[in-house]
Amino acid sequence: MAEVKQLLESMGLGNQITLNDIPDIDLYMDQVIQLFDNKFSSGNQDEKILTKTMINNYAKSGLLIPIKNKKYSKEHLILLSLIYQLKGNLKINEIKQLLQKLNDKILKDDFDLKDFYSYYLDLLRLNETHFTSHLSLHFEETKEIATKLQNEHMDYLEKVLLISSLAQMSNLYRSAAEKLVNEMTQENKE
Repeated sequence: MAEVKQLLESMGLGNQITLNDIPDIDLYMDQVIQLFDNKFSSGNQDEKILTKTMINNYAKSGLLIPIKNKKYSKEHLILLSLIYQLKGNLKINEIKQLLQKLNDKILKDDFDLKDFYSYYLDLLRLNETHFTSHLSLHFEETKEIATKLQNEHMDYLEKVLLISSLAQMSNLYRSAAEKLVNEMTQENKE
């Protein structure tokens, strides 16, 4: 179980931009990038969490509501946080389809994005709790199955099984998310 605990600690679960992290004043692009780097950076200097090019591309492709005077509001930061979380599993076009109606509602002042984001963060905390218990279970089940191999390279083979199993679970969740986005797109067309 020490392996599970070490893995969970190294993953930085709970690193989210909360509503308290977002200042009440609008930010310039460099300040936005710094906020994201401070919250999500893994210490690897080569890994860019968010860049000027990314933000500009998100704005040009309609993933963000229009930017005013080169400053980013609380709503922009919330949307950027959602995009950051989604882009690991969905294509940019799918994210655009997913957020299009949300952006329209924000522009019409027909929607409280802060409340939505607060509920989203609640859901992420629940997901982390479920993930923690499921990961422990995956470790245990993999160890049990790997003992049947009876091989001199047991530790290595066990890790291959575990990684393969986790990758497959990730693919299943991603596939489910993609199908739901496609359903949403079809509903919007009808």
